[in-house]
Amino acid sequence: MQKLKTNCYTTKDSEWADESGVSIPFNRITKAEKLKERTLNKMLKKALNLSKQLADFKTKVEKECEAVADAVLEELKAGKPTKGNFTFFNFDRSIKVCVSISERIEFDDLTIQAAKAKLDEFLEDSIQGEKMVKNLVMDAFNKSKGNLDVKKVLSLLKYKDQVNDKRFTEAINLIEKAIRKPHSKSYFRIWGRDAKGEYQLVDLNFSSI
Repeated sequence: MQKLKTNCYTTKDSEWADESGVSIPFNRITKAEKLKERTLNKMLKKALNLSKQLADFKTKVEKECEAVADAVLEELKAGKPTKGNFTFFNFDRSIKVCVSISERIEFDDLTIQAAKAKLDEFLEDSIQGEKMVKNLVMDAFNKSKGNLDVKKVLSLLKYKDQVNDKRFTEAINLIEKAIRKPHSKSYFRIWGRDAKGEYQLVDLNFSSI
């Protein structure tokens, strides 16, 4: 989170300035406005404090999950874990911790444009009766709100070895080359089992931190 630039006036301030910078004498500030000023300032301070505690706890959970994964793999004489999903249980399986890694995929603009140009060239000619492939290609590059649907574009990769055309193969190679993964995000979910034997999620909303 970027550093906030907020202000809070009190009864000690003879004038309060609004969002336009206009100064208002304190004696013209209403009772409700004074209440809002006090209450919202307290809310923000508490929210920032809780956010920091959650961020610190998330960091701790991440390190401890890594330690658990390393210990399990060492015991199994396996190598280091790759990015992926893991689920841990305590001894009687009454506690469950799920770790998942989500990677956002984007495309390099110029490279994906080159891939689209190759596919357009490919579609201009007959496709040996591959009408389904033509529809898939056209659908994959239909934009929604100005953006490509990543899943639809990536779905074309599975046809790389099924379409016998050099231009199609070159286009698929360009799509693979255009893939960018700017960052990954880790999600941690902690569950406890209730009296009925069902797992209940402890909602910490880590995903927004």
